[in-house]
Amino acid sequence: MLFPSITFLFYFLPLFFILYCLAPGITAKNVVLLAASLLFYAWGEPRFVLLLGLQIALNYGAALAIGAAGGNTRRLVTALAVTVNLVLLGLFKYADFAVGTFNAVFGDTFALPGLALPLGISFFTFHAISYLIDVHRAGVAANRDPLSVAVYIAMFPQLVAGPIIRYHTIARRLTERRMTFARVSAGLRIFVIGLAQKVLIADEVARIAEAMFDKLATPSMAEAWLGLSAYTIQIYFDFCGYSNMAIGLGLALGFSFPRNFRLPYRARSITEFWRRWHISLSQWLRDYLYIPLGGSRGSPSETYRNLVLVFLVCGLWHGANWTFVIWGAHHGAFLIIERAGLAAALARAPLLSRLYALIAIMTGWVWFRARDAEHALSFFASLSGLHGFSGFSATTHLVLHPATIAAMLIGAVLATTEFDILRAFRRILARAALPAYALADTVAIALFFALSVLSVAAGSYSPFLYFRF
Repeated sequence: MLFPSITFLFYFLPLFFILYCLAPGITAKNVVLLAASLLFYAWGEPRFVLLLGLQIALNYGAALAIGAAGGNTRRLVTALAVTVNLVLLGLFKYADFAVGTFNAVFGDTFALPGLALPLGISFFTFHAISYLIDVHRAGVAANRDPLSVAVYIAMFPQLVAGPIIRYHTIARRLTERRMTFARVSAGLRIFVIGLAQKVLIADEVARIAEAMFDKLATPSMAEAWLGLSAYTIQIYFDFCGYSNMAIGLGLALGFSFPRNFRLPYRARSITEFWRRWHISLSQWLRDYLYIPLGGSRGSPSETYRNLVLVFLVCGLWHGANWTFVIWGAHHGAFLIIERAGLAAALARAPLLSRLYALIAIMTGWVWFRARDAEHALSFFASLSGLHGFSGFSATTHLVLHPATIAAMLIGAVLATTEFDILRAFRRILARAALPAYALADTVAIALFFALSVLSVAAGSYSPFLYFRF
C-alpha cells in the first residue's frame, strides 16, 4: 500500500485512526497498530508477512537470550543472531546478484535463484539488528513483551522505507505515550508536507529524469545535465517526502522519530552531506559498523580503510548491483580526499566548496540511477558533451510541461535554500489583506493536500524510489 494513494488516504488511514483513538490503553493501541501494520504490509506483499513474523519472533527470542547471557556466551549469541538476520537479508536481496556475478566471471555455472525482494527488508532488518546490539551493549533491557517488539519492528509508518529508527530512541514510547490534539495536528501537517514533496515535486520532475535516462539512448550535453538535475531533485523530495510522512504519522501516534534530512544540497563537503542526507542510515553505519571497525582512532590508512568498507556496505545496502557499489566507493573516495586535506582548503572558499560538493553529489547520482555500468559511462559521455552539446529532442520537448518546469524551479529553490514556503504563504495572504491570513498555515496545508489528492486521483504518482531497497 502506498501513502500517496486513495486507498491509504481515504480508507486505511481514517479507519485506523478511529480504531487507534478508541482503543483503551497502550496495550490495546499496540494491538491496533500491529494489526494495521501487518495489513499495510500484506496489502502489497502478502507472501512475505510470514518472513516479517519470523524475524519478529527470531529477534524477540534472541534479545532475551542476549540479555540473559554474559561474557563470551553473550557475544556468541549476539553474533549468531545478527548473522541470521544478515543471512536472510543476503538470501533475498543478494543471491541473484552473487550468482549472476559468479556466472559472469566463470561462465553459466549456476541457475539464478530468482528470489523476489521483500518490500522494505533492508529497513526492518536494520531495525532488528539495532535492537539486538543495543541489548548486547546493555544500553536497553531486552523487552519481554512480544507485542512491543513486534510494534517496533513492524510499525507501518517506517516499515518499508524508513527512516531507520533505533530501538533505544522509542523504547519508552512503546509502553508510555499519549496522543494530544497539538501532536496530532502537527503530525498531520508534517505528513501533508511530505505528501506534497513526493507528489507535487518528485513525481513531476521524474518525467524529465525518466526521459533523459531511459528514453534517450545518447542525450545531448544539455539534455544530460537537465536529466541529472531533475533526478537530483526527484530523489531528494521522493525520499525526504516519505520520511516526513513517516515522521508526521509517528508524531500523531505519540512517537518522536528523528529528522532524516537537513537540506543536504547545502553541504560544503561530502562529509557534511552525510551529516544531512539519510541521517538515520549514516548514524546507524557510524555506530554499528564504522566505530566497531576502529573508526578514526587508528592511523590515517586504517581510517581510510574503515571509510571505504563502510561506504561499500552503504552502496551495497542500497541495491544488488555493481553501480551501487561504485556509488558507495565514489562517496568513500571523496571522504578520504577530504580527510587528507581537501576539506581544509575548501573551508577558505565557501562558494567553491558548495559547488564542489554539489557536483560530487550529482555525479554520484549517475551511478545510482543508471541501469548498469555501461549505461552510466554512456551518460557520463553525454554530460561531457561527447554526444553533442545542445539541442533538445522531440522526447525532451514532450516532457517539458509548464507544471514540470515549475516543479523543477520550486524544487531547486526548496532543496538549496532556507526558504520557508509556509511563511511565504502567510506574507502573500497578509499583503492581500485576505481574512484567511490568521489561518494561513491551515489554508496552505489544505491547499497542498487538495493538489496532492488531485494528482493522486489522476494517477500521476509513482512508487517511492526507496521501496526497492
